Amino acid sequence: MKKVFIIVMAALLSMGAMAQAPKGLNNDKLKMLKERAEMQKKFNKRDAAKLDFDKLGLRQDGVMPTTVKSGAKATAKTGVSQMPANRWFPGEWEEVQAIVVTFPYNAYPAGHVGDNYYAAQMYLPGMGELYQYTQQGWVYYNGGWGAVDGVPDTIDYLAALQEEIDYYSQFLSYPMYAAMAQQYIDEATEYYNGQESFRSVFVNLIDAIQHGTQVWITVWHMSDSTLIKNFMAAAGRPLNNYRFIENYTDNFWYRDCGPVCFYYGESDSIGMMNFEYTGRACDDLLPDSISSQTGLPCYTSTLAWEGGNCLVDGYNKLFTSTAALEENTRDYGQIYYTGDPNDPVDYRTKTPLTYAQTRDSLNAIFGNTYFMPRLVSDGGTGHIDLYADMYDENQFVFSQFPQAYSNWIDFGTATQNIDSLTSMQSFAGVDYYAAYIPFPKRDDGSDFATEAEYDSLYTRSYSNHTFVNNIIVQPCFSEVVNWQPTAAWDLAYMDSLRAAYPGYTIYPIDIRSFDGYGGAIHCITKQIPAESPIRILHSPQRADVNGDVTLNAHITNNTGIASASVMWRANGGNWSNVAMTAGADSNFTATLPLNGVNGSIEYYITVTSNGGKTITKPFTAANGAYFSFNSGNLGIEAMSAEKDFGQFYPNPATERADMVIEMGNGKNYSVNIYDLSGREVHASSLKAEGKIVYSVNASRMAAGQYTVVFSNGSERVVRKLIVK
Repeated sequence: MKKVFIIVMAALLSMGAMAQAPKGLNNDKLKMLKERAEMQKKFNKRDAAKLDFDKLGLRQDGVMPTTVKSGAKATAKTGVSQMPANRWFPGEWEEVQAIVVTFPYNAYPAGHVGDNYYAAQMYLPGMGELYQYTQQGWVYYNGGWGAVDGVPDTIDYLAALQEEIDYYSQFLSYPMYAAMAQQYIDEATEYYNGQESFRSVFVNLIDAIQHGTQVWITVWHMSDSTLIKNFMAAAGRPLNNYRFIENYTDNFWYRDCGPVCFYYGESDSIGMMNFEYTGRACDDLLPDSISSQTGLPCYTSTLAWEGGNCLVDGYNKLFTSTAALEENTRDYGQIYYTGDPNDPVDYRTKTPLTYAQTRDSLNAIFGNTYFMPRLVSDGGTGHIDLYADMYDENQFVFSQFPQAYSNWIDFGTATQNIDSLTSMQSFAGVDYYAAYIPFPKRDDGSDFATEAEYDSLYTRSYSNHTFVNNIIVQPCFSEVVNWQPTAAWDLAYMDSLRAAYPGYTIYPIDIRSFDGYGGAIHCITKQIPAESPIRILHSPQRADVNGDVTLNAHITNNTGIASASVMWRANGGNWSNVAMTAGADSNFTATLPLNGVNGSIEYYITVTSNGGKTITKPFTAANGAYFSFNSGNLGIEAMSAEKDFGQFYPNPATERADMVIEMGNGKNYSVNIYDLSGREVHASSLKAEGKIVYSVNASRMAAGQYTVVFSNGSERVVRKLIVK
């Protein structure tokens, strides 16, 4: 009897506790927000169906037609289709006056802005798909199509998260609710932190750009600029070098839809190319909006082609992928509004192009166009910017698939493409030089399990960065603290990037919230080249010499060249200046007096225009990036494994200097370090496989210049290292 009494009392006490527990434990709002975020992510993916064709002709009752109707023939967009002659497309490493980006927006049906139980996706200026959250989840609202408006995403996610935590925490002290309440707290934390992290990419990106040039930020309405300025200031990233461009946006992939800029004529005027960006009509108008608000002329092509598939050498070569050929075999063009409220959306038909016609068109625009087989596991884009980049007109930088992925389809394709690109010749008629950067990993530093996992969930790439004059805005894949990624593997790979891009300030941004989107930093930015460019085409001296050496450069500027010089030094000593002499066709020469000079030679070119602008080659020479070679008889053999070795960074070094080495399937090297007198100061051996980072502890070495020799009997590679 006593036992029964105890049980009954316990039950009554439990019921009493339940009666006093707060009411309303549910996660309906959080569920709605998470589903809204997933819906937006599907819209935002780089290769997402920009408007599913089964939704074209969407009717007011939301019923989908079984067939897709087609409208009028495609017509040219605003602009002049006939391009000017005497044009050239600058490389991305050249000087820029601005980088175009957008700020993330939240879209709603007009009249419901700010109400998260409504959502929209813009497809045409001010119009798009409309959604409402009901007991059945997200469904079409008001027939599924209509007016769209939006507001910059300036929501205080951290405050909203705290509000959710406070709400669910009421239930933690009640055993019956505690587990579920904790689950909801965890889900809310994941959701709100995810939203904050995604927006932070744009916040940090905008701030990084304005450190190197002016940032042009697109807004749906010019009045939105105040919200963005206030938000950036409150986030500790105040805008101080910016301009706003008014343009409705479907999305944020500005590399693909933005203008492809070029110079033309004797004055090196800036022109913009506007290719067709099928399916996202607002973004397709971005070049026209920039043109109308800046005065830069815009020339139109009806070719379907995306800027992420554009890699130019700054002279007359375009490198792209076969995706450009495939896109133009389609018979559908841009979507448009029909004016019929019952069948509001249609697409324009056009005559499909053969591969030969697309080749001829791009050759006519860019010069010589080369089509690399597309990758299949790059988020579906087929874009070259996921694995290839150029340091200058002479050198590619490739993301190299590690040997662990040798069974991947893209391993073979990328290897083939790299071999093809490096077998071509630069403007000077010499083979392109190649450098390599690492391939990212999972958050924990492990390899991706399968190619399919990488493609669908990650598509990470270190190549997908953006040049901003002497800055590189660089994707990384761990939390950034004090301008450095915090994961050990990620941090080591940043050192490899600095070695591949000497002199650049690397501005890392944690881009993990873009995992699975099919792109990163390069994909959401677009360069606007500088006015009055100083163009320097130079094939650097790389081979060792024994005596004087003559250097050549093609140098132009629309105001004329006031001075051009080669700055050079031997063995880290004082700089000497040799004036360059102008010859025919803007070719300049200078002879370095190296007869009798033994050791390491470093040099750079500096040019000042009559307009007062000064540019160097390499572009970051002011930050210590120089061309180098050896002079005199050093008794060192030719380097047969040169392509597998990077350069030391930093150089000069005070604490540590790192170098990336591709050891392939496994190699053995002896490592010997000599000072300037030829005395050996260090000897060791190196045995490893795959891509490694070799480090020298410079803190234990006296200040001076050292020669580091890697040798395995049949191969010998030499690197110079300066210790401060």
